Amino acid sequence: MGTYKCCIFFTRRFALGEASTPEDVRTLFSRFSGGTPYMGVDELRRYLAATGEPDADGDGEMDGAERIVDRMLQGRSRTPRFGKPALTVDDFHSFLFSEELNPPIRQAKVHHDMNAPLSHYFIYTGHNSYLTGNQLSSDCSDAPIIKALQIGVRVIELDMWPNSSKDDIDILHGRTLTAPVSLMKCLTSIKEYAFVASPYPVIITLEDHLTSDLQAKVAKMVLEVFGDILYYPESKHLQEFPSPEALKGRVLLSTKPPKEYLEAKGGTMKDRGTEPKFSKGENEESAWGREVPDIQDELQDANKHQDDLLYRERDVDEDDEKKACKNAPLEYKHLITIKAGKPKGSLVDALKSDPDKVRRLSLSEQELAKVAARHGPNIVSFTQRNLLRIYPKGTRFNSSNYNPFLGWVHGAQMVAFNMQGYGRALWLMNGFYKANGGCGYVKKPDFLMQTCPDGKVFDPTADLPVKTTLKVKVYMGDGWQQDFKQTHFDSYSPPDFYVKVGIAGVPSDSAMKKTRVVEDSWVPVWEEQFTFQLTVPEIALLRVEVHEYDVNEDDFGGQTVLPVSELWPGVRTVPLFDHQGIKFKSVKLLMSFEFV
Repeated sequence: MGTYKCCIFFTRRFALGEASTPEDVRTLFSRFSGGTPYMGVDELRRYLAATGEPDADGDGEMDGAERIVDRMLQGRSRTPRFGKPALTVDDFHSFLFSEELNPPIRQAKVHHDMNAPLSHYFIYTGHNSYLTGNQLSSDCSDAPIIKALQIGVRVIELDMWPNSSKDDIDILHGRTLTAPVSLMKCLTSIKEYAFVASPYPVIITLEDHLTSDLQAKVAKMVLEVFGDILYYPESKHLQEFPSPEALKGRVLLSTKPPKEYLEAKGGTMKDRGTEPKFSKGENEESAWGREVPDIQDELQDANKHQDDLLYRERDVDEDDEKKACKNAPLEYKHLITIKAGKPKGSLVDALKSDPDKVRRLSLSEQELAKVAARHGPNIVSFTQRNLLRIYPKGTRFNSSNYNPFLGWVHGAQMVAFNMQGYGRALWLMNGFYKANGGCGYVKKPDFLMQTCPDGKVFDPTADLPVKTTLKVKVYMGDGWQQDFKQTHFDSYSPPDFYVKVGIAGVPSDSAMKKTRVVEDSWVPVWEEQFTFQLTVPEIALLRVEVHEYDVNEDDFGGQTVLPVSELWPGVRTVPLFDHQGIKFKSVKLLMSFEFV
């Protein structure tokens, strides 16, 4: 019994017993055990094979079914019946409700073709990777770089500025109050942690604000730190990017053609005595809780407020960049593998491909929305050979993020996110890159790489037919009592949990649904099913959020995001994560997935 004090003289008692085994689980058990009260190794092996378990037949001394039975009987301290190991229905339920033995993701290793050019992949990309907090006044450090690499991020961004004495290089967010960290420290940490989570290439994008003598110093540092693992081409321009497989264990540099460093006339914020200010709702605490905006709304809004941005001459003049390149050290230029830049002309002109060379183009989330509203297929066509990087708008002072699908549906490979922030948008990003073994590279669907004989490419705004239907059932949840204090959710009673389940993807696929509220239970049972029709399942994500109902504002009970393409059909255990994306020790849901 759980006891809660309601006042000085009155207490309330609540039963804390385990929830019963769901009826669907009992039905599965009966079906594969042949109606007997025990399921032996052979029967479990048939169940695993029927649900697509790749290790059902084993790979050595003990196969998958034998290992599971052995683990379950050891864990429950049960002696095998008459020397023949077998599971009861409760054992079978415990197996299904085990994250280690019955995870929701089909593939735990790299399984995409990794031999295509880099432009054929979505790449896990960070923005201002050195910042520990907000964009205006937080410290710069190698700690967030290390953290990003440890979760599989493959693109690290560094902003290079001369230090105060103009004889070395600092990494900081220029013209703000951010405290710098040295370039050498960042490079050393990148080398140490580059391949702890993935063997595939790390790309360092450099924002260069240096004089030519400091650029030469950067080249020396980079060669000294990375040595043979630094990849750079012999030719001046690449006609096609190398593949992730060919670049395994290598580090690449990407930056704009070097320019002469021009000291800002207005100085930094610190020089001007300016303090950073957050507008209402943009403080650090509120950043995690906002709902991700619908990309259809963003496109419509961008279309309403079209200006001449798409067609006017851009500020960047290619002739000026050519002049600047002449002043840049030869070795520094030679080390840049992925050349970035915005050619002279309009934004629409910048999306034209050069048949003789490939490059990287960077657009803000606002620029992307504006050009996508009218020229979406142009973006798709550009990203078939070239790299497109999208970065957060400048007013995201709190290090919040945007809807990554606006970039993904147009083929943008580098959708750059503030990894040090929190929130639903970042949950989507982290969930997306659980695909392909979490290696940081996800191969783009074929439809984003195909060009029809008439020259047409995929149009993200077109009406598309339904390809598949996903049925999701939420059975029950457990683990909160182990991971939270008794009064964390409610001082006077056990929590009142409900689950939100939905799809993030193209506008026609995106939806959120919810279960009923189960009152006063640490082990809630819902047994509710939801159906989602999907037109683009290849990039769709399953969203799961657990809320603890409150009259004023719901409390957070956990979340996860899973790639639909990697879901393992059948009854599965779904572990949940906290606001920051850290997995809870015990909190999990029992769910089922079915494609029809």
